[in-house]
Amino acid sequence: MKLDENLSKAINYTTMLFSDLGRLLILIILDIIPIVNFVVLGYIGNVIKQPKNSEELPPLEKYFDLWVQGLKIAVAAFIFMIIPLLLIGPFVFLVALSWLEFSFLSSVGWVLAIPLMLIGVLLAFFFGILLSMAIVNMLKKDSFGEVFAFGKILVIIGKVGWGTYILWLLVIFVCSAVVAAMGGLPAVGWFLSLIVAPVFGIFVGRSASLVYIEGTESEETAAPASSVEEA
Repeated sequence: MKLDENLSKAINYTTMLFSDLGRLLILIILDIIPIVNFVVLGYIGNVIKQPKNSEELPPLEKYFDLWVQGLKIAVAAFIFMIIPLLLIGPFVFLVALSWLEFSFLSSVGWVLAIPLMLIGVLLAFFFGILLSMAIVNMLKKDSFGEVFAFGKILVIIGKVGWGTYILWLLVIFVCSAVVAAMGGLPAVGWFLSLIVAPVFGIFVGRSASLVYIEGTESEETAAPASSVEEA
């Protein structure tokens, strides 16, 4: 996968949103309302479902279906990370206890909490690497269970190239940090963040979709060849 080509295509795709300012305005309004903003997440899910050569954004319609899809994405991400969170939880709890000066409890628990926390952080890092492709796989296959198809997800990442994939994640992380920092700008920060959030979400969704397609194209092209050999 050529990272610059992926990002360029994602940017070009995202700019189509500015040709329909009405749709952009609706996404901005929906995105600032808690719970209702699952609609925007669901719409990004439809962006992810678009084929490689798509030259148009999906229609913004069937809001309840979009909301349900957004909820599925949020729930899948939470379940995906629940084990690391449970392992890190005792450490966080003991830190809180130390602030409250319950030293008689915290001194006993550190022995178990620190190793659990380290394991949790490692698992969170590993699951975090898989999460984006897991969500895309779930959406592409239209099956909630596909988010946990670890073997297939690892194969897809392997075909993309682990080095390239990790670099892509780092670029997305840096871009996310820049977008988050916009909210802290004086006077105009809140306004910029309102506009950028749904736009950035569509960019990330399209970019992730292209990564997934890159990792599955070889499977799709190999299938006819194998069937010919069997015949």
